[in-house]
Amino acid sequence: MRRRELLAAAALAGALPRPSIAQGAAARTLRFIPEGNLANPDPIWTTTTVARNHGFLIYDTLFGMDAKLAPKPQMCEGYALSDDKLTWTFRLREGLRFHDGTPVRGADCIASISRWSKRDGFGQRLAAQLEGLSAADDRSFTVKLTRPFPLLAAALAKPAANVCFIMPERVAQTDAFTQITDFTGSGPFRFVRDEWTPGSRAVYARFDGYAPRQEAPDFTAGGKAAHFDRVEWNIIPDSATAAAAMQTGEADWWQTPIADLLPQLRRMRGVKVVPMTSVGSIYIIRFNHLHPPFNNPLMRQAVLRLADQTAFMQAAYGDETSAYRTGVGVFTPGSPAATDLGLDAVTGPRSLDAAKRLVAEAGYKGERIVIIAPTDYPWLEAFCQVTRDLLLKLGLNVDYQASDWGTVVQRRASKEPVDKGGWSIFCTGWEGLNTADPGGHYPILGNGGSAWFGWPTSPRIEQLRTDWFEAPDDAARRRATDAIQAAVWAEVPYVPLGQFFQPAAMRNTVTGVLDSPFPIFWNARKG
Repeated sequence: MRRRELLAAAALAGALPRPSIAQGAAARTLRFIPEGNLANPDPIWTTTTVARNHGFLIYDTLFGMDAKLAPKPQMCEGYALSDDKLTWTFRLREGLRFHDGTPVRGADCIASISRWSKRDGFGQRLAAQLEGLSAADDRSFTVKLTRPFPLLAAALAKPAANVCFIMPERVAQTDAFTQITDFTGSGPFRFVRDEWTPGSRAVYARFDGYAPRQEAPDFTAGGKAAHFDRVEWNIIPDSATAAAAMQTGEADWWQTPIADLLPQLRRMRGVKVVPMTSVGSIYIIRFNHLHPPFNNPLMRQAVLRLADQTAFMQAAYGDETSAYRTGVGVFTPGSPAATDLGLDAVTGPRSLDAAKRLVAEAGYKGERIVIIAPTDYPWLEAFCQVTRDLLLKLGLNVDYQASDWGTVVQRRASKEPVDKGGWSIFCTGWEGLNTADPGGHYPILGNGGSAWFGWPTSPRIEQLRTDWFEAPDDAARRRATDAIQAAVWAEVPYVPLGQFFQPAAMRNTVTGVLDSPFPIFWNARKG
């Protein structure tokens, strides 16, 4: 019996003895199976999408992003820009309150922007040309720049990776490299800290003090109306168990059903499989640039030379060929930055002999290569397994270490060598929103210790990112993004593995879910 048949049988068998929950109690509760464990609920300290999704439940942002990816005032009532383009003055909407009842002030926004800017790629660019932040009164604050930063509103609206969520000043004053322990926000839901059990459950309750905007909801912009008293996240690592919960109605929404179970879910009465977005997710192999052997670009080039995107996507997604795309370069396909320049680096013939010559030229000395792989993200685990096999073909000394995603996230923050608990490689994914332009594209950051995990140093790529930020027109931006892709093929900060368009499974009773690359809980209902 094939793996998918075993999973389908397990899902059906597991469904039979499960009792249903009383409809009256469930009507105001959304039971959600997230992509993974909420191990790190600080969405500034970590770039995990789980923490970001959690963040959008409990925090709000100064600007939202509409479906056309244009920034719109959200917590802001409006703003003014000086004639010299160096001073931005923001005015907050009236009636904004945190979950503890205190008003949202300009001082809270200043502290939140300051902490966010230390971790986010866009924010770091802002900080580099920031003269100062000041609050004229409780509802206003000012950003003064040393030179124009026309993308400021877009940076504050950015919905991917590190999002500029507004926290109380006392919380936002926490060092950006230390996790917060106070999760007070001002969003449509509040985090029920007492019911949070990492690895099992997270609960959110509607915040009755939230005053939504009056506009219609539009991605992360507009009115955020909470129609549920509670949103319960139940972490179910076993896919067959998750499918059984969907069949019995014990779960309303499964964020990331694995490809093997999609046919079974489509046949379930009362369940629908819904494509969530057209931008998809981009998956990558990430190297540790600090330590041997991948501090040598020739070793990274060897992996790029041998990696076959089709093999990776088939391992993770099998027969769901219509849901993935290969031939993916540095920028999200379909985005203005996407280019075919040098794309044969990933689409050309794979050559084991050529890759082995690069390993020999690098002078590889048999250093142990630690792959950290998550067992509770089946698609990432599949990518890691294919990576292991690729490295073994190259004759490398591979140490494959599997754990849950929360442990991987904790460990990838270590800059220590592998013999002191560090790592060499992991696989992960980025929403297509992240990789659509150089501003929020974490994998290409080349600013050393301030870069994303792996910490590559690339003055060349950083200068090209500066060229993009300061480009006077689309043609200049295109020259910069073309040059960035060429630099990535030469320096290989990471290896792109392809693009996947993840569908969600929902009970038919769930309606009003907005089209998005990630789960959005406002506007959703059950009926």
